[in-house]
Amino acid sequence: MRAVFKREFKACFQCVIGWLFFAVTLAFYFLYFYLYNLSYGYPYIAYSLNAIAFLFLVTVPVLTMRVLAEERHARTDQLILTAPVSIGRIVLGKYLALAAIFTAAVLVISLSPLLLACFGEVPMAESYVAVLGFWLYGLTCIAIGTFVSSLTESQVIAAVLTFFFLFLGYMMDGITQLLSSEGNLLTQILSGYDLTAGFQRMSDGRLDLTAVVYYFSVTALFLFLTSQSIQKRRWSASVKRPGLGIFHAGFTAAAAACAVLLNLAAVMLPQTVTTIDCTSSKLYSVTEDTKQILSALTSPVEFYVLANEASGDKQLDATLQKYEELSSNVKVTYVDPAVSPNFYQKYTQEQVSANSIIAVCGERSKVIDYSAVYETSFDYQTYQSQTTGYDAEGQLTSALQYVTNETMQTVYEITGHGEIQVSGRFQEAVEKMNLQLQSLNLLETDAVPDDCEALLIMGPQSDFSKDDAQKVLDYLEGGGKALICTQYTSEPMEQFCSILKAYGLNLYEGMVLEADAGNYYQNPLYLLPDISYDTVTAEVSDEYVFAPYAQGLTFPEEQEEDTVAYTQLLSTSEQAFLKTDVQNMMSFEKEKGDLEGPFTIGVSVIDTAAQAQLFVYTSASMFSEDADQTVSGNNSALFAASLASLVNDTQASSLVVIPVKPYTMETIAVSRGTVILAGFSSVIAVPLLCIAAGIWIWLRRRKA
Repeated sequence: MRAVFKREFKACFQCVIGWLFFAVTLAFYFLYFYLYNLSYGYPYIAYSLNAIAFLFLVTVPVLTMRVLAEERHARTDQLILTAPVSIGRIVLGKYLALAAIFTAAVLVISLSPLLLACFGEVPMAESYVAVLGFWLYGLTCIAIGTFVSSLTESQVIAAVLTFFFLFLGYMMDGITQLLSSEGNLLTQILSGYDLTAGFQRMSDGRLDLTAVVYYFSVTALFLFLTSQSIQKRRWSASVKRPGLGIFHAGFTAAAAACAVLLNLAAVMLPQTVTTIDCTSSKLYSVTEDTKQILSALTSPVEFYVLANEASGDKQLDATLQKYEELSSNVKVTYVDPAVSPNFYQKYTQEQVSANSIIAVCGERSKVIDYSAVYETSFDYQTYQSQTTGYDAEGQLTSALQYVTNETMQTVYEITGHGEIQVSGRFQEAVEKMNLQLQSLNLLETDAVPDDCEALLIMGPQSDFSKDDAQKVLDYLEGGGKALICTQYTSEPMEQFCSILKAYGLNLYEGMVLEADAGNYYQNPLYLLPDISYDTVTAEVSDEYVFAPYAQGLTFPEEQEEDTVAYTQLLSTSEQAFLKTDVQNMMSFEKEKGDLEGPFTIGVSVIDTAAQAQLFVYTSASMFSEDADQTVSGNNSALFAASLASLVNDTQASSLVVIPVKPYTMETIAVSRGTVILAGFSSVIAVPLLCIAAGIWIWLRRRKA
């Protein structure tokens, strides 16, 4: 077999075909790598690999058309038929030679994530899983081409038939959808020849054992068929025996049956065994928090999915299957809206969209609308919406906690002083914690309601009355919890500040400006504060939060009594300063009379004597949709963690909030000169050198 491998590998590079395959594969890949990864800055090479998947329809037929057809045409196949080496080894040697050429190209492609990593953060695990999927897909295509080449002595016919077989496998998903969007026995059988499905799953960042088994089994099957095709000719050349045809057909059927059974066995395994989530945000797995909730689940919960199971959302279905696998008390049932259009009315009177989910446990239920499963954002440059995040786990776990918890806590949002309203992602965070958000006007009540789990004061623009401030203090002294945000205003805020002073917090009048360019965004009023590590800031400690128009805050460093504990969460740099006369501010430069930093702009306060807890942030604007989008949802994550800390402290069992999982990482910035140099080298220079080397070797052999 080694001699066959060396001979075939050498033959490929002694003519133009091997060099051409190598050059064309790299040229097309690096063309898309130049466009997607270098020019646009996408850190995912899976984009480029997906874009060139069609290339196998052209390059593989050219590479494989001669491997056995040429032997047959030149009648040198008689040497194979009479060789002392087994036909299986001869076929394997020839196949491995072609696979080695393709593998060499893949190894060059494998260097591209390392190149990208020089300019920014790259999801390495996702990248190399995508490369693995591309490599397995290519090896399978080469095995199919090798088999077709054994059927004919015409290289042209071999190339055309290989193209047909590969095109069929490439388009099989679309063909089955045309035959039946809901799926049937025929489409299930045809899906067995969907060559791209496994590659698509792996290019999404999932190391899928079923895909690996599929590609290896299909490759082995076609190599076996190749051996059988040659073996049949050997038998035909010998004395005819009546049973050999049946024997050949039986072996073929047995091999196909083994491949089918192997794949069925792999599919029957739970996804927790067959799939390794290699995505940077763990899109296709569930967090430890969810696993703990599912393991402790004692009541039966049923998720009704309003969709036909065959045509439903595949990614959502995979997530639901993980919930089923992790708990025997979870059951997923698909309800086809075409069959039962009014099923959802048992649980809600509001209209729900297809693929929505209804979680039910006993008498309690919660509807998860399909629009909440995916996070979208609007691009004002292209005027198009794009999907930016996947929130299935967050919504499902929230619903799970809701239907299994008979009590529902209430969070009150103080109004009547020009406060900003909790909305958008921040309101969604409250809902995901299964908290009721209600407005509270202190003028209309004698005290903060007894059922208040936490109080939200979101940047009042006018001062509290003395009576209103005392109601808040009474609530806190009774062990209350509050998230308080301040916002600069020219009006005096004496009574509001008295709430903070009761806990040793001193709020400066004015706005903080940053002199350190690394701590602000666009202008010195748009702060990117330093984040101190804490359980509340753990999720964003390695990222940025955006705090525009913040005020300065100080707290006592030393306490005579140990009843009050302070934890600084957000702070400015030492170069920061505070403008006290904001109305007459003429520039962003530090002037005489400005207060020197650093300043605290986020702090946690715990009064152990009264069992009170506060989170104070000096920029209410940071909890707005615009500020949150600037830092890709980090502000809403901080808000959710702060609120969860307040609420969990009052409950026997902690609420778990799973944040939205982003689909993509930040783009990579590559200088224009580097883009042009790398593009010219990879797209033009390297492929041309490969083709030139192939032509030069071919001409030398002709002259010799």
